[in-house]
Amino acid sequence: MIDYFALALGHGLLVLAFLRLVMRDSLDADPAITELEQVAKAKHPNPRSIRRSPRARPPRVEGQPER
Repeated sequence: MIDYFALALGHGLLVLAFLRLVMRDSLDADPAITELEQVAKAKHPNPRSIRRSPRARPPRVEGQPER
């Protein structure tokens, strides 16, 4: 009987410790990675934010196919 209690208690405490670790907010946020992401964004901006300079297109004439 005492063996089952000891096993249940030990495993229960392990589950409790695991759940407390998983539920921590700091688990998902690593300051070093956040800093590296900011440096990378500063060096290489988002390609969508870089727009090509608009070219002057001639006015479209009815009947001509679009390029």
